[in-house]
Amino acid sequence: MPARQATHAIPYTVRRSSRARRVRVNVHAQAELRSVGVEVVLPERAPERAAAAAVRELRPWIERRVDEAQDVIRVLAARAGTVPYLGLPLRLVPQAGRTRVHRAGERLLVPARDARPAIERFYRRAARAEVRPRLDAATAITGRPYRDLQVRSQRSRWASCSPEGRMSFNWRLLLAPERVLDYVIWHEVCHLEVLDHSPRFWALLQRRWPGYREDREWLRRYGATLVL
Repeated sequence: MPARQATHAIPYTVRRSSRARRVRVNVHAQAELRSVGVEVVLPERAPERAAAAAVRELRPWIERRVDEAQDVIRVLAARAGTVPYLGLPLRLVPQAGRTRVHRAGERLLVPARDARPAIERFYRRAARAEVRPRLDAATAITGRPYRDLQVRSQRSRWASCSPEGRMSFNWRLLLAPERVLDYVIWHEVCHLEVLDHSPRFWALLQRRWPGYREDREWLRRYGATLVL
C-alpha cells in the first residue's frame, strides 16, 4: 500500500506505472468506503517530487473533482434501501426463499441474502426491454438500421456502435434518469451515420437530440453513481 502524502491539505497516494508516459492525477469516489481518493500516477523513472508538483499545479482542478466525487458519495448514501430505475426510486423488499427479483410497482422484491447478483440480472433483462423499442424508434426516424443489440457490463463505456452497426449498451444506464438513457441511444444511432466524433457528428447529434450537452455532463459528473 503506497504511503499517503499531503501537500496544501490535499491527501493523495502515489502509484508507479510502467505504462505511464507522463504524470497523471486521478480523483475518484470510493463508494464502499464513503470517501474520495486522489491518486498520482508516476512513470517508473519520474522523481517522487513530481507527484507533489503535479498536485500543486492541478490544485484547482483537483478541488473541483473532489467536490464532485463527494457529491457522488452523498447521492449513493441517500439511496438508503432503494435503487434507481430510469429516475424512479424502487424500494428494496427482501423476501426469504426468493431467488429471482420481481418488480411490483415501486417495490423491488429481492432475495433476503446476497441480493446484488439477482438485482443485476433483473437490470440486465430490463435493459434489453427498455433499450430495444427506443433504438427501433430512433432508427426508424433516421432510416439507418442497426444490425444487432447486446447488453453488457462495460467498465469504461456506456455504449458502442461498430462499423457494421452492432449496438452494445451498458445495463447500468437503467440506473440513470430516463433522458440520459435516451441521449446515449441517440448518440449511438448518430454513429450509424457518422462513426467518429468529428464536428459533423456533434452537429448531427445536436439536431437529433437538442440539449445533449446537459445529458453528457450528467454522465460525466454522476456516472460513478450508476452502481448497485
